Amino acid sequence: MALTRSDTILKYIVEYFIKNAQPVGSHTLIEEYKLPYSSATIRNEMFALEKMGLIEKTHSSSGRVPSAKGYRYYCDNLRDGSVNEQLKNSIQTVLDQKVKSIDAVIKESCEILSHMTNLVTVVMGPDENKEKLASIQMVQISDNTITAIFVTDKGYVENKTFIVPENLKAGEIVNCVSLLNDRLKGTPIVELVEKTEALKPVLNDYIVGHDLVYQALLETFMRFASDRLSLYGRDELFSHEEYKNDTEKLEKVFKLLNDQQLLKEVKDEIKKDDEDRIIRIGDIEGNPDVSMVTAKIDLGDEGNRAITLLGPTRIDYDQALSALEYIAETLTDYFKGLNNKGGKGDA
Repeated sequence: MALTRSDTILKYIVEYFIKNAQPVGSHTLIEEYKLPYSSATIRNEMFALEKMGLIEKTHSSSGRVPSAKGYRYYCDNLRDGSVNEQLKNSIQTVLDQKVKSIDAVIKESCEILSHMTNLVTVVMGPDENKEKLASIQMVQISDNTITAIFVTDKGYVENKTFIVPENLKAGEIVNCVSLLNDRLKGTPIVELVEKTEALKPVLNDYIVGHDLVYQALLETFMRFASDRLSLYGRDELFSHEEYKNDTEKLEKVFKLLNDQQLLKEVKDEIKKDDEDRIIRIGDIEGNPDVSMVTAKIDLGDEGNRAITLLGPTRIDYDQALSALEYIAETLTDYFKGLNNKGGKGDA
């Protein structure tokens, strides 16, 4: 369907500002996009768009810039939606390597996504309510150093390295871990902390100085119970004009990337059946110059993962959303196909 004159002007204002980071005036629109309208006509349309809250006037010039509402309208109604062919080919190359695990496929796809969009990609891990402890293993690194490795039935791994006090023997710790394996194997991740606390008196029967092992387990299980995040493309943020010469603004974005509560809210929201994507533009946790777009990957029996692209509000929404939606749909179809064939890749 052909765009109205108003929509056409808004579309070009958004796209010019995304590309050039400069306010847009009527003469610029005419010269850049060869519009068949007079300057007076465009100014009238811009005035109407401003009254609707879709564009804003800056203090430094007579030009206009998109508002958060304008970006949202652009995302929902004006973008082209085409997907970069290089992105398609790169993702297909990843999927053609059949032996890869679920996490490896998601990791490589997100690295491609960050590289293609110049944005940070955040992957929120599997639903901890459906994940269970598979095993605890001990690896002796040296005479007095041991690493405990914890593995879930979804293939997620955590490890904890600690120094063994002189009054303890490595063999005692191995026996202790064997007991814990028997008692904790198959326990849902959300119940591990509580169940480990209940086992504290039993540990004392195996090791007199059991606190070291107990604390190591408890810290690890607390990490298990929290939402797990994987970040890709942090360095891509340095390519954006908004962050190149503003270290304070960049530090705020990095802090935002570690905000477990915010990302948990996004993950919970995207898990709703009627939500395929979430777009948050500006004023995110006190950061007015940050936007997030999120999509869901359905892994079938393995649950869902949420993938978020994060960057300045002046991101290329057409490219970012098209790439994100393509990857989410392609990976969902890929994992659905694996489940139908009875294979899930390597753990």
